[in-house]
Amino acid sequence: MKISSLPIEGLLIIEPSIFSDDRGTFMESFRQDQFQELSGVDVQFVQDNESVSKAMVLRGLHFQVPPKAQAKLVRVSRGSALDVAVDLRTESPTFGRHFSVILSAENKRQFFIPEGFAHGFLSFEDETVFTYKCSEYYSAEHERSLRWDDDFLGINWLEDAQEALLSLKDQNAPLFKDFDSPFK
Repeated sequence: MKISSLPIEGLLIIEPSIFSDDRGTFMESFRQDQFQELSGVDVQFVQDNESVSKAMVLRGLHFQVPPKAQAKLVRVSRGSALDVAVDLRTESPTFGRHFSVILSAENKRQFFIPEGFAHGFLSFEDETVFTYKCSEYYSAEHERSLRWDDDFLGINWLEDAQEALLSLKDQNAPLFKDFDSPFK
């Protein structure tokens, strides 16, 4: 497993070791001891989620507020997607900035997103399978969202995201300027 730090503190890219032979491939998609040792992050995951999306489905930008804030470890096991994390930590030098990465079944990359970030993705292919581990259970009471197309955030979705399929919740999410962040 290889773990790389990113320009926004706390975000990590994980590249698992892949073993190949004439039968195919094998990889450990997650291993707690190695993740903790290599990343220095002490997080326990309590819930695994999976979504299957058509091409051009945009989900996000979602997060949960304390005391039910979530860290996530995300990956794409079929298809491909642009994955985005937005820093919501008010005392961070990168508050309001985002980082994006392409995750795919082919590249097998994983993206670690700590608490204090909004998260979203845009699927590029039909039947894109997006799986993620969460450090806290889902709580509708604590769930929040931000506008995916907020000009202040300036996210380049790489496709004409104006044509994306979104939930009503995501279409009507508030702008970043109207959000009072509880994250330090």
